[in-house]
Amino acid sequence: MAWILVDGSIGAGHSGFDTSTAHTIPGNFNDHDTLQTPLPSSHLNPSPDDYALNPFTDRCTLTLHSGSGGHGCISFLREKYISDGPANGGDGGSGGNIFIQAVRGETSLHKLARRGILKAGRGKNGQGKGKGGERGEDLLVQVPVGTVVREVERWDPVTEEEEQMKIAAGTSEGSDIGRSVWRRDKWTLYPGGVPGGIASMEFPPLPRKRRSQLALSQPQAPIWLDLSEATESPILLAAGAMGGLGNPHFVSKPTPRPKFATKGDSGMRVTLELELKLLADVGLVGLPNAGKSTLLRSLTRSRARVGNWEFTTLQPNIGTVVLDNNQGRPKISRGGKGGRTRFTIADIPGLVAGAHLDRGLGLGFLRHVERAGVLAFVVDLGAGDAVEAVGGLWKEVKMYEQMREVEKKEENEEATVVWKPISDRGGERHIVVDDGRPRKLKNKEPSSISRKPWFVIGTKADLPGGKENFERLRAWLAEKGGNVGVFPVCALKGEGVERVVEWVGGVLEG
Repeated sequence: MAWILVDGSIGAGHSGFDTSTAHTIPGNFNDHDTLQTPLPSSHLNPSPDDYALNPFTDRCTLTLHSGSGGHGCISFLREKYISDGPANGGDGGSGGNIFIQAVRGETSLHKLARRGILKAGRGKNGQGKGKGGERGEDLLVQVPVGTVVREVERWDPVTEEEEQMKIAAGTSEGSDIGRSVWRRDKWTLYPGGVPGGIASMEFPPLPRKRRSQLALSQPQAPIWLDLSEATESPILLAAGAMGGLGNPHFVSKPTPRPKFATKGDSGMRVTLELELKLLADVGLVGLPNAGKSTLLRSLTRSRARVGNWEFTTLQPNIGTVVLDNNQGRPKISRGGKGGRTRFTIADIPGLVAGAHLDRGLGLGFLRHVERAGVLAFVVDLGAGDAVEAVGGLWKEVKMYEQMREVEKKEENEEATVVWKPISDRGGERHIVVDDGRPRKLKNKEPSSISRKPWFVIGTKADLPGGKENFERLRAWLAEKGGNVGVFPVCALKGEGVERVVEWVGGVLEG
């Protein structure tokens, strides 16, 4: 996005507000203009209990179990004049699949964090007269847009058994693997059979392991998905296991009426780590008690909690600014071109010195700024030096960005060696090395935080010393260059906030 900011107005063909009044204190703010009388209770000055606190979780661990297959059926044809008919048992149904989908409207992972373990439906057992079992019920995991999915652990019983069979195939016992062996976890017997007859019963070799055709469309392990956009169709994470085979599959000359069938395979278990990075157009970054929540209330209809103490906000809040509600003329002229009618603002908890070192609440929520289109640094003009506050905020954001770059580099350099003996080439065992690096089905890397458009909002401009503090901040930003926009506002009175809406709307349209 290429744009030029000149004293808080939009360049490159955008008609911003008057530059002569861009840096004046809104309203008639003077040093003596203090709040002598308390303001009446309103949306911007709510009572202590007038707020909405929705459950919020931005990180959780989820264990998923795909459905196990149903058992094969042991049945024989019984009709008039046919006392001992042939085998006609049906196959077991396959287990349910696990899908994931990023949907709009969800803003938290708390629903999934409460459950922790999710299981797909098990396939039904086969029935007589050759009827196969019903397929297990699928499981759909819905997550908010902006969720990053990482695989932590995987247990696939089918893969493990295939490797064991390959190892045994290279030994002298490989030709007899699965023959004349009773395994309780693999075979199911005819209910009317005599238990003592199991020892004398001869079982055929176990059939080769089967996989669902859907398994070809699931992402290769280890799973690492970046769901930065809403997915139109669900993404397959784990396919259900195959069902067992009915007794007609084991008819032979020595055993014309087999009284055994195979059990269904066990489902796969996958442990995932979900991390939510909110997708907001504007991210509010500021020190504790800088007025971010009040600013969010003045710009949107959010009912974020406000109070005159630090760390009032303990979790991110999101509000929507309506640019055109189809009532009268739109707030921002777009030159007759169709554009956005609203944008979102994310208010994260306040940052303290050393937030990148996990101090305070900043580190846990700074990840939500990574995907914001525009950064808004909120400083309190009535408390301390605004220049020092902006410099400290930029320091924490840049240190966090450097830390994230180091983490990503380490993740890309990690490699896991998996020993997989294979004896397909003349009995010689070869080693298959899996580098362990993530395969990304869809990944949209966010732009660097330091390269994002940014501006400064000076809140509480009506307090004593606010005008002088703002003038020093404007002069300091002018010396730094870059033509950064800076706006003084009084969010409690709702004054000066319209300029912020015009500025952000122009940048997002640019």
